[in-house]
Amino acid sequence: MLRRFATNMAKIPTTQTALVVKAIGKPLVSVSDWPVPSPGPKQVQVRVTVGALNPHDAYARDFGLFIADDIPAVLGNDVVGEVTALGEGVKRYRVGDRVFGQGSMARASKALQQYAVLDEDFSAEVPKGTSDDEAATLPSNIIADVVAFFDPTHLAVPAPWTGKTTTENSILLVGGGSNCGRFAVQLARLSGFKTIVVVGGHEAELKSYGATHVVDRHGGHETVTKRIRDIVGDDLTLAFDAASVPEEQHLAINALSNSKKGKLARLLWSRGEVQEALVQPKKAGYELKNVMGSSSAHADITGPFWKNLGDYLAQGKIKAVEYATVDGLDADKANEVLDAYTKGPRPKQTHFHPSKI
Repeated sequence: MLRRFATNMAKIPTTQTALVVKAIGKPLVSVSDWPVPSPGPKQVQVRVTVGALNPHDAYARDFGLFIADDIPAVLGNDVVGEVTALGEGVKRYRVGDRVFGQGSMARASKALQQYAVLDEDFSAEVPKGTSDDEAATLPSNIIADVVAFFDPTHLAVPAPWTGKTTTENSILLVGGGSNCGRFAVQLARLSGFKTIVVVGGHEAELKSYGATHVVDRHGGHETVTKRIRDIVGDDLTLAFDAASVPEEQHLAINALSNSKKGKLARLLWSRGEVQEALVQPKKAGYELKNVMGSSSAHADITGPFWKNLGDYLAQGKIKAVEYATVDGLDADKANEVLDAYTKGPRPKQTHFHPSKI
């Protein structure tokens, strides 16, 4: 292993091309002298074949989310690549393996550069029959769902890799048109929910993932709430909102049971004040759970998930979602994608191919 590590490192440059945030609120810029990171213990270095952008990256560039104290910074937490070097203690991979994972907040783990490092525990080998681009649709989107569903301080759904299934009959998922929402449907099916109600998105696609009911999001909150309650009655206790801003989140809260205490999980970037004046009376109350979709911050839950994710993909229990691609590291295109996340229309998740520079 040490011989392979040393031989491979001799072929790797010390600097690389990367897309960098040099000032908060300013466009990404391309640099050609960014340092190539070396793997630490339990890490692998990869030649990045796919690096993906997501909505939180727009908040990072524009407002400093997660990066304000680490400027200049590289963006992107969805990384796919070929292993080029092994850190001390790595047992699951060999040089040349195709792997994908969720990069940490550290610069070395970010996606929009030619070489990055990934933690062995928060990554998986790309299974045969899955492309690098398909694998890149998963990390940030599905890990947010994993934390929302299975963390005992959030919705506390029994994790499927434990062999247990939920005792709850139904779950509500808002934002079915988002990639996070699409993966949430798949996790709900994997968890054993009999009734999976989704607001928004394409009905045929979401039902192919496991949704039992797809509710039209148009017509006003009262109308949409009635559509949901016509399906679940007053029994709904679990909901996950993958897309709404705080001003819209009373929809899911109002769909929760009035007689049983319910929980709504929502993404961290959408944290803010719910319009309590629009929340219908809840005799048993409800809990609001803010989801930080970070593998490293929830290692007890995400570690076992990463160990099983390759099998879920290979068995068709989890399926990749749609994406767009850009060859190389194009700063103008990356800024265009980030602008669209904040100004609309929302783009498909966009994958950059640093290996094609």
